[in-house]
Amino acid sequence: MNRFFLIIIDGLGIGAQEDAAEYGDENANTLGRVSEITNCKLPNFEKLGLGNIEPLHSIRRVENPSGSFGKMREVSAGKDSTTGHWELAGIHLDKPFATFPNGFPEPVIQKFCELAGVERVLCNKPYSGTDVIRDYGEEHMNTGLPIVYTSADSVFQIACHKDVVPLEKLYEWCELSRKKVVIEDYEVGRVIARPFIGEPGNFSRVSDERKDYSAIPPEPNMLTLLQGSGVKTYSIGKVIDLFAGVGFTQYRKTKSNAEGISQLLSLMNAEIDNSFVFVNLIDTDQIYGHRQDPEGFGESLEEIDRAIPAMMQNLTEGDIIAFTGDHGNDPADDSTDHTREFVPLIVYTPGSDKTVDLGIRGTFSDISASVLKYFNVKNSLPGRSFIKDVT
Repeated sequence: MNRFFLIIIDGLGIGAQEDAAEYGDENANTLGRVSEITNCKLPNFEKLGLGNIEPLHSIRRVENPSGSFGKMREVSAGKDSTTGHWELAGIHLDKPFATFPNGFPEPVIQKFCELAGVERVLCNKPYSGTDVIRDYGEEHMNTGLPIVYTSADSVFQIACHKDVVPLEKLYEWCELSRKKVVIEDYEVGRVIARPFIGEPGNFSRVSDERKDYSAIPPEPNMLTLLQGSGVKTYSIGKVIDLFAGVGFTQYRKTKSNAEGISQLLSLMNAEIDNSFVFVNLIDTDQIYGHRQDPEGFGESLEEIDRAIPAMMQNLTEGDIIAFTGDHGNDPADDSTDHTREFVPLIVYTPGSDKTVDLGIRGTFSDISASVLKYFNVKNSLPGRSFIKDVT
């Protein structure tokens, strides 16, 4: 069989890039800090060579790793999920998506209010997703006014209690915002529906009913080139949303890393052929990175590590599985935002005795170049393939 599995551990950085100071992230090191603070044990990643990329407190360097290892530099402007995943797919952005450190301009809010049929919105400033429903949730329930907020990323987020605004209405507002509010004057990476439940003092987000409305990715990209050549493409997790639903044969939404891993193993067992599988495991970023929880981040990595033997058992000769990140999210720094970091790269293929140091890759797009090379698809995208090094 001919199968390439790409696993994105969301928010997994491995040290500040050379340009990190431009983003306020010169001291960021997601994996380094998590390893040092939590002493997390990742024996299966360790065997694959994770500790060979950079010195890590609790993850050893091994003499003969079973995988190839390195790290990748992001060259696109920005440090959000859309930018990272797009660069992995061969898309480079020369300028970042618009961000709103002071909240959205009044014309944007006015246009949203007209479309949604509301007098005004609550918040309209950068805010933590859990904090914003804590601080504005009760007022939202009393008034019915939507909570609109952003973050350091390029996101237009709308939070509504499910008992106040029906889920389908929230989705409709977000879809209208994507098409008619933020897209006409500002290129915003994502509009995100953020439903929540509960009572004042005990609100909680319903993460599995979150819905992202992404900007449409430029073409050609890795996914459209694969599809054009007859390669089946699968999304597991939020990947489908980051590409506005474009470029995938099939998708499987997930509520957690455990479900994402289960869906991956199910797809592996289905013995799909001539297929590329793009997986995002989000808990490290959404639950632990943004909430400044290194202990939870470490435990989440251990959960993924424990699943690696099952993944390996379902690989056949000629398959490739690669693990990487899409940006950093240092849970021990002074910010709840993403961080501008290198991301680790681990590549394994059964039946190959080639295990090499892949070094510092010049762009995340070395992934797309390698995937296209693997499937013998003509490539006009940026990036340098590492396929010959690992097979």
